[in-house]
Amino acid sequence: MTAPRPNPLLSDRDVDFQLDEVVRVAALCELPAFAEHSRETFGLLLDSARRFAREVLYPTYRTLDAEPPTFENGRVRVHPLMRELYPRLVELGMLTATRPPEVGGQQLPLTVHALASAYLMAANLSAYAYLGLTHGAAHLLEAFGTAEVKAAFMEPLYRGEWTGTMALTEPQAGSSLADVRTRATLAADGTWRLQGSKIFISGGDQDFSENIVHLTLARTEGVESGTRGISLFAVPARRREGDALVDNDVRVAGVIHKIGWKGIPSLVLNYGESGDCRGWMVGQPGRGLACMFQMMNEARIMVGLNGVATASVAYHEAVAYARERPQGRPVGAKDATRPQHPIIEHADVRRMLLRQKAIVEGGLSLLVTAAYQADLAMHAQDEDTRRGAGLLVDLLTPVAKSFPAERGFEANALAVQVHGGYGYSSEYLPEAWLRDQKLNSIHEGTTGIQGLDLLGRKVVAGGGAALATFADAVGRTVARARKAGVEATWGEALERTTGEVAELVAELGARGAAGEVELMLRHSADFLDLFSVLAVAWRWLEQAAAAKEGLARGQGDADFYEGKLATAQYWFAVELPRIPLLIHLCRTGEDSYARMRPEWF
Repeated sequence: MTAPRPNPLLSDRDVDFQLDEVVRVAALCELPAFAEHSRETFGLLLDSARRFAREVLYPTYRTLDAEPPTFENGRVRVHPLMRELYPRLVELGMLTATRPPEVGGQQLPLTVHALASAYLMAANLSAYAYLGLTHGAAHLLEAFGTAEVKAAFMEPLYRGEWTGTMALTEPQAGSSLADVRTRATLAADGTWRLQGSKIFISGGDQDFSENIVHLTLARTEGVESGTRGISLFAVPARRREGDALVDNDVRVAGVIHKIGWKGIPSLVLNYGESGDCRGWMVGQPGRGLACMFQMMNEARIMVGLNGVATASVAYHEAVAYARERPQGRPVGAKDATRPQHPIIEHADVRRMLLRQKAIVEGGLSLLVTAAYQADLAMHAQDEDTRRGAGLLVDLLTPVAKSFPAERGFEANALAVQVHGGYGYSSEYLPEAWLRDQKLNSIHEGTTGIQGLDLLGRKVVAGGGAALATFADAVGRTVARARKAGVEATWGEALERTTGEVAELVAELGARGAAGEVELMLRHSADFLDLFSVLAVAWRWLEQAAAAKEGLARGQGDADFYEGKLATAQYWFAVELPRIPLLIHLCRTGEDSYARMRPEWF
């Protein structure tokens, strides 16, 4: 295998652009929660993360992909490199960077943490996943655990001594959590005895930390079905007895052999084979799923970041390859003795690179915006700002999870295509990133589930309050773009299409209210597609406005800003016009696949 070429993973210039010129992150320092920080302290975390990602993490990617974990004598053995990598990831401070000082954190904005994480994900997403899952588990315990549970489980997680997982899915239930069968029985000592199986548990066993805490959904006695009876438990792989950690009757029953994300194992776990698996309840009885949604929503944003990061590293690889790979000559050139041109000179290669750029930088802007709104939802000083930001976060979460995964896969496929025959070979990295990317559309709720969530809940909740908030945000962006001198037709098209989507939502919501739920949701996948295109168009118009402002300042970087404007032009010319057809499908309820019978396939 060839050594990986130097790769920036993400564009530093684009990261700075998103932070300083698009969302203007320094404004967060005016909030009391971030008053001790400055743009300089934000930069320290970003610089540390990008340096570690490029110099340490990225060189290990190929090795961890080629040598996945093994299952030996009932235990999972991960690559020995993880014993070096995980402590160094912890040393970066990423586990607690966004948490308050009371739990050892720095209380940095999610906006900054998300971008720092994206560098690490682009470098080696499997290695970072252990850290991301551990952070999510510890934060869940911080939010809902008792003082005893926090001391026992949260603190070693945040210290990086233990790792964490989320254990929801079961073999017979999949994403249908109402069908969870794992049981929890209250014991005389106040703990619970768990019995059951979980599947697809990422990081469910490894040999580089002394313990693993599984945040597990289980059904308490007397509750046979539905989600209301599901509770949440902290279940350690090894429980503490005195000064020792002893086996807690959690067994690895099988290892899933995956096409990607090979550095972190995906496992089947059995609880209580010997009747002695002990768990500690987190939160209120029967409220486990409500608690778990905190970790699930954080994980959905993490998956979206993974999608952007995986598309980004492949895009930068494709650009570098296209610049240096000579092949062919200009159209019409007949002199075979003339030097060949780099393939980036060919229009079709630039078409593929531009589409990747539009997806990567549009997706990154979407994720940065979602994180920025999450910061405002938690820390803004006035209630109206917090409420509006919270509505936007809820609305954007299914889009921020699914767009980078679905379109990111397309971008990764284009990176393979740019490499030609070499892209099809394992000697070059794009095929590995393509394999990794596919999992992002399945992780943490498939794209179909995200579409049902967006159309069935998010856009109609509160009488369409979130959609109205989104429309207001679009209006502010259009005003900024108009003032900056952006092509006027782009803003006009965005506002017009936003209005058309609002009309569609009103129609579909009325159908649902009248009992025609199936008809309302029939094209939920198409609705997710059209709303994703709309949301990313919003972010491209914002980027176009910032680019025009940058050009007006005349402080250099003209190529960067012109590239932004050309990519925005592409999105408004090629993607936004797709929305009317998707609206038509949703409105008419086109029934080709709805009326297909199983025996017709």
